Amino acid sequence: MKKGTDWRYRVSNREAIMGTVLAILNFIWWYAFAYGLGGRPIKEYTYIFGFPAWFFYSCIMGFVVFTILVWIMVKFFFKEVPFELDETSDKEEGDAQ
Repeated sequence: MKKGTDWRYRVSNREAIMGTVLAILNFIWWYAFAYGLGGRPIKEYTYIFGFPAWFFYSCIMGFVVFTILVWIMVKFFFKEVPFELDETSDKEEGDAQ
């Protein structure tokens, strides 16, 4: 079976792209809040639950938001893909050769 003919490769490539995009968005979120809010003098910091706002939004809220996004992505967009080869398609390929 060639790589391009198996439907599982298309599914895995799509899911890998989705995961990579989510990881890049997570980094952008973290960087924007950590350096955007954390780049001020310490006397100007605001605090949320005792944490500096930059830390709360970048690390705590970022973790919560992206954990929910991963759950949504896995629950609704990822597909169950069997690892075993389909015996009927193997027989058809063997007959064609």
